[in-house]
Amino acid sequence: MEDWNEYNAALREQGKVFAAAAPEAMKGFQALSRGASTTQHLDAKTREMIALAVAVTTRCQGCIDAHARKARAAGATKEEVAEALGVAIALNAGAALTYSLHVMEALEKAGT
Repeated sequence: MEDWNEYNAALREQGKVFAAAAPEAMKGFQALSRGASTTQHLDAKTREMIALAVAVTTRCQGCIDAHARKARAAGATKEEVAEALGVAIALNAGAALTYSLHVMEALEKAGT
């Protein structure tokens, strides 16, 4: 398991290195992040639970770190986050099933 405080500190340090090497790319990412976090219809807690579910499905440790912190700050409980993660688990299984069906179709077509 990760030491998330150590991971966060290391990630921030590497972020500074990247920002110095590619400042426009970092500015673009920050603008996108600001735009996505400025919501009118979702509260912060809901947004962060969605972000955590997406972070799991995209396997982004940095996103997990950032959005777990933000979810806690927004008042999300462990049980609420676990329920949101259950949705991510189900969708990952659904995606695996859907792509398995594509494999079966490709396999069938390859034999013709």
